[in-house]
Amino acid sequence: MNFRSGTRDEPEINLIPFIDILLVVLIFLVLTTTYSKFTELKVNLPVADAEAQRQNPKEMIVAVGSDGRYAINQTVLDGASVEQLTRAMADAAQGNREMVVIISADATATHQSVINVMDAARRASLVQITFAAQQPSGSRRP
Repeated sequence: MNFRSGTRDEPEINLIPFIDILLVVLIFLVLTTTYSKFTELKVNLPVADAEAQRQNPKEMIVAVGSDGRYAINQTVLDGASVEQLTRAMADAAQGNREMVVIISADATATHQSVINVMDAARRASLVQITFAAQQPSGSRRP
């Protein structure tokens, strides 16, 4: 005679001891962690002299008109070819390869005119190029 029933109870995993151990480890870590406090540093910032920068400019402003004409540092160029633009930029740089080329193009100037300036700057070994832009008249800075 077998008085046992045919169903077996499935074993259960008890998570309560596991959670207790994790809480103890967490409390241990919180209590033993040291928090470093940053001390205040006294910093002497450098002073800039704006007048000295104006006396020794290291930038070349290349203006591109809507009709495809070029001007380097407010001197209008006669030709519009890349070779003439390269020669004029090299002359304006006077061997200074650290000069920054600022391209100030008209809003309606063709892309090719701006690309010609970039190509001429590359040929003249002037690699620092930036573009000038202005804020729209309706927007203000915060």
